[in-house]
Formats: sequence, structure tokens, C-alpha cells
Amino acid sequence: MGKLALTSSELGSLWAEYINGTATDIMNKYMFSIIEDKEIKEIFHTAIETFAHQKKEIGNFFVKEGFPVPIGFNEADLFLGKQRLFSDAFCLNYLHIMTIHGILGHNTALCISVRKDLRSFYDSSSAAGNKMYHDTIELLLNKGLFQRDPQYYAYEHPSYITSKNFTDGFFGKGRMLAATEIISLSLNLKKSIMAKTLSIAFSQIAESKEVRKFLADSEKTADGHLRALAKILQADNLPVPKSLETEVTASTDSPFSDKLILYHMGFLFQAAQNYHGAGLASAMRTDLVATYEKTILQNLIVTKNWFDLMVENKWLEQPPLAPNRKEIAKKK
Repeated sequence: MGKLALTSSELGSLWAEYINGTATDIMNKYMFSIIEDKEIKEIFHTAIETFAHQKKEIGNFFVKEGFPVPIGFNEADLFLGKQRLFSDAFCLNYLHIMTIHGILGHNTALCISVRKDLRSFYDSSSAAGNKMYHDTIELLLNKGLFQRDPQYYAYEHPSYITSKNFTDGFFGKGRMLAATEIISLSLNLKKSIMAKTLSIAFSQIAESKEVRKFLADSEKTADGHLRALAKILQADNLPVPKSLETEVTASTDSPFSDKLILYHMGFLFQAAQNYHGAGLASAMRTDLVATYEKTILQNLIVTKNWFDLMVENKWLEQPPLAPNRKEIAKKK
């Protein structure tokens, strides 16, 4: 059997890995330049070196298949030497959250990859992501910066659901949150905290008035998500992850291009839909279902506004498209 050509799905996953990876890489390089803590700085150094190797491999896949290497983001989107925007603690939390996104992306790409060289690439990328996850967790724990999910007390024996009121979240007494529902609640809260904090930070430094307005709107949306999800936890006397807003300085000196700022926020809101969808699928209480449905709808509005603004500024790179057979026929 000859060498298999890349499928559209494989090509799409590589394209997304390159665009998202280069955007995060610029953020990591800025953070590396301002971090003072030696241990945190070292872990960022590893992250930057790891992606440099992955970026080269992805570029080779495109070149060997005869496709142009995507533009993505580069040093033109980074302005070093600016005033510090984030604390070291925020930088480490950022790397941890983005590592979770990376692991999900690698695993999804692996599941649609057929070619052996591509599967090997995603295997090694996943292994690197898993190691980074372990390293960020350990460092966050050692520095007292990681807030674990709520703990439950042990019970005597397993049991079955005996009442149809198990789904009741609006009427009557209802029931306490299930551990399976906490999974998505916790992840969505942490990601909304990150989205809100970055919206605040970016709104201080963005040059464009339109971009600043979008960021103000996205901050309001993320805050609404936080309040809705936190209310559900607090009703059951369960703790809510602490916010990160105070880890942003008062700097208005931008180290990033508006293109990078806007793209990054769009990525976070689009990626959040995966987690909101998982939360909706696992929810067995009516109030949770309603909250996730409302959150998903609000995110769709944000991403539509994001898309329009990106296109208006000619900042949104076009992914590979299926061949237009009618246009090809006209050229005959």
C-alpha cells in the first residue's frame, strides 16, 4: 500500500493545531519574559520548547502534502519589554488551563487520524501534554495556588434512584448535586474565571475601540456564567473556585496585537462550548439543564460578534476548503 494522503479531517486538525498553538505560544513567550519565579519560568521554558518542535512537525506535514503552511501568529504579534500585565500566579494558572485545552485537542485529533505518522505525532503530543498537566498541577499545589473541587463524605452503600423528583431543580425541595454533575460545573467555572480575567486584562491594553467594546461584552458574559454556576454550588453549601482578577496589574501597555487578543478570546468562548455541551449532557437536574442551555446560547451570540469583528478586520485565517466543482468546471 502506498502512502496515504491526508484526509480532510486530518488536514483540519493539523490546521487548527497550528493556529491555536501559535496563538498560545505568543502568550507563553510573553509570560516567560515577565515571570520572576524560577520554577514557574522553567515550566514555561519547557512549554515553549515543546511547541517549537510540534510546530516544525506540523509545518512538515503541510509541505509534504503540497499545502501552504498556515500563517497563524508570530513575533509580529508580540511586543516584549512592555509593563507587566499578569502576576506569576496567573501565568501558571493560564498554562494549566491551556494545557487542558491542548490535551482535549490532541486526543480528539488522534481519534480521527488514520495515517501512522500522524497518529505517532498526536501520541507524542498527548504524552507531552499529559506531562505538562502533571507538572502544572504539582507546581500549583506546592505553591498553594490550586483549589481542589468540593469533597463529599463517604456513604455506607450504593443505591438506586427511587424517585422521579431526582431531576427536580426548580420545584419542591429538589436534591443535592451529584458528583457526576460537579465534574462539568467545576471545569466550566474555572474556564469562565480564565475568560473573565483575560477579558479584563485585554480590555485594558487593546488599541481598537471596537475590540475593547467586544472585550467588555465578553467580560459581562463570562461574569454572568460565573454567577449562574456559582449560585448552583452555593445553594448546596459547596465552595466556588476563587477569582483571578486581582492577578492582573493596572498596566495599559499592550504586549500583544489586537489580532491576537481578539482571536484568543474567541478561541476560549468556542472551546467552552465543548465543556458546556458536556455539562448539559451530564445534567440530571432541570435547573442545571436550563443554565447550560442559556450559557450555550449566550456563547453563540458572543462568537457571532467575534466572527464579524475578525472578518471586518481581515484577521480570520481561512481553513482549507472542499474543492468547488462548479468553479473548477467553469475554468475548462
